[in-house]
Amino acid sequence: MDPRLVDVTALRDATLREGRDVPGVTFSPDERVEIASALAAAGVDEAEVVAPAHVGDDVPIAAQIREATPGLLLSGLVYANRPAWREDLERSADVLHRIDLLMPLSARRPPHDVAEKTAMLEAALSYGVGRWASVVGAGLPHAFQVEPDISVDIATRAAAAGAARVTLYDTNGGADPDRVGALVSQVVAAIDVPVYFHGHDDLGLATANSWAAVRAGARGLDVTVNSLGDRAGNASLEQLVVLLQLSGWATSVDPGALPALSALVERLSGIAVSPLSPVVGEFAFTHRSPAHLDVPGQFEAFSPGLIGTESRLV
Repeated sequence: MDPRLVDVTALRDATLREGRDVPGVTFSPDERVEIASALAAAGVDEAEVVAPAHVGDDVPIAAQIREATPGLLLSGLVYANRPAWREDLERSADVLHRIDLLMPLSARRPPHDVAEKTAMLEAALSYGVGRWASVVGAGLPHAFQVEPDISVDIATRAAAAGAARVTLYDTNGGADPDRVGALVSQVVAAIDVPVYFHGHDDLGLATANSWAAVRAGARGLDVTVNSLGDRAGNASLEQLVVLLQLSGWATSVDPGALPALSALVERLSGIAVSPLSPVVGEFAFTHRSPAHLDVPGQFEAFSPGLIGTESRLV
């Protein structure tokens, strides 16, 4: 197994997948290469560059990204519940370092029977594991919208079928830190492969839920630059890099690269960063009271020097 799959705080950036689900956002092939290059330069572990609904279109661009960023691990998603999953796997295998087979756990998404979902995922994993150089994992959308026993059982069966990692998706952003911590703990205890967490920000809890997942034993987190993603967005790369570092959890990402990376994605996506955004917002180190500057540590969670700037304003 790739040793970096057991990095305690591995960060898988999904900006180039989730970001394209934001209304009005389209990244050209050259822009995708530019963003991927910036992610690599910042020290990001892995970039998710192939969407499960666009495998045929995304794989050729992923090949361009791989050529331009040889040190960046590239990954993508394939729906194991779609008739063309074999073809999607085969298209992806020569380009991506890691492929995750998705099986939506919601009874409202086909197949509707839990046993059938499990059998389909196991069959796809059996087909893919060991067949190519790519590392094959399993992803479980709606993991927090079904009974925990269902998520734990399917995660256990996926690991037994050879999945190199299992990702738990808070697909509708409706989970809270207690629920995330509880389920991640159960899955971590049940399987011997790394557990990842994918959070959405519909209730403003993506960062908190991701932090709860790490504290419960998750080895990796899905993040996006500027929280760019479907609906209310995803867990923020910049927030989690700083939070993890301040809490003593090392990551491979250079915090000093965050402002420039944020500005690049803001420019190419056309989605403005709120001045109130934590870490990279314009007002993050702006104070109304001059007295704050006498003891800034009493009014700021971290020094601006951590992200490469000494800019404080009154």
